[in-house]
Amino acid sequence: MSNSSPAGSNVQYSEKLWPSASTWIWPIIISITAGIALAPISSILGWIAGAVVLLSLIVVFLLRTPTIEVTDDLVTVGRASIERKYIGEVVGYRGDEAFKQRGQKLHGLAYMLLRGWIDGVVRMEVTDERDTTPYWLTSTRRPEELAAALSGVMYEFTDEGKAEAAKLEQSEDAAGE
Repeated sequence: MSNSSPAGSNVQYSEKLWPSASTWIWPIIISITAGIALAPISSILGWIAGAVVLLSLIVVFLLRTPTIEVTDDLVTVGRASIERKYIGEVVGYRGDEAFKQRGQKLHGLAYMLLRGWIDGVVRMEVTDERDTTPYWLTSTRRPEELAAALSGVMYEFTDEGKAEAAKLEQSEDAAGE
């Protein structure tokens, strides 16, 4: 499928997963390293190499920033697209439960677009029986909005989330007594 949304589709949600401020330290460190490596040959060459490497890495970072887009007919996460009719249950997560979804609860066949600097994730069940991918898991800064655009809910409003909250509340009450 194409990566761009069809001209007639209404965009319901769109987000670019821009790198965090701390991520930009790496291009700076790499460019300084390149400059220092060539400085013994010529200090001017070192400065030029550092600047070229820095500009190249900035361009790469900006061009490789993935986009999440939901239209009437299509869901696009990074380079992958799926028709909305094949999206089943959608649940958004934050905090500890988002951490668990990215780790101990992660299915090995799931499609993932994860960014370590973004806390929230949304899990989208794939209902196409021809597809072996059980679900998509994507990082998002706005899991509430993405889940709502796909007619989903946040974890704390699911039966499992309510049961876990009640269990946690009971254990806190027992510890307080």
